[in-house]
Amino acid sequence: MEKLVDEGLVKTIGVSNFNTSQLERLMSLANIKPVVNQVELHPYLMQPKLVQYCKSKGIILMAYSPFGSPDRPFQRTDQDPVSLLENPVINEIANKYGKTVAQVLLRLHVQRNIVVIPKSATPSRIVQNAEVFDFNLAEEDIKKLEGLNRNWRAVKWEVGHPPHKFYPFNED
Repeated sequence: MEKLVDEGLVKTIGVSNFNTSQLERLMSLANIKPVVNQVELHPYLMQPKLVQYCKSKGIILMAYSPFGSPDRPFQRTDQDPVSLLENPVINEIANKYGKTVAQVLLRLHVQRNIVVIPKSATPSRIVQNAEVFDFNLAEEDIKKLEGLNRNWRAVKWEVGHPPHKFYPFNED
């Protein structure tokens, strides 16, 4: 990938689903630091160690599945927590601000300086998802949202064979 930058074919390099150990390993070998690391982030998977590490290294975090992937019911189990969109704590915060749960979840990332990429095919929800810049979550509400962390992944990456020795999801 560095050769592509050198040849002017790409401007920057990004990675996806890298944990801190993988980022350290990469940066010890690479000449060009990744600009962005795209990872699953939401109140049930806050990844504080990774967030702090990326911020300390100037690596932009990009959050996917900010709503906990409610459109993946085929991956859910009885042990999974209640859907983020139905979580009573988040609903209480949303009601306090007169916003949707989705808007609160997106605003959480915006206030933490994390790029967020929500998924929606519904035009009205796409518009709503952009309406997150007219309010700020109070610190007490951010703490409540952070308190929901369970280190739970909505996106399951098991592929039916033993994971690679650098498999990113064995660490926080």
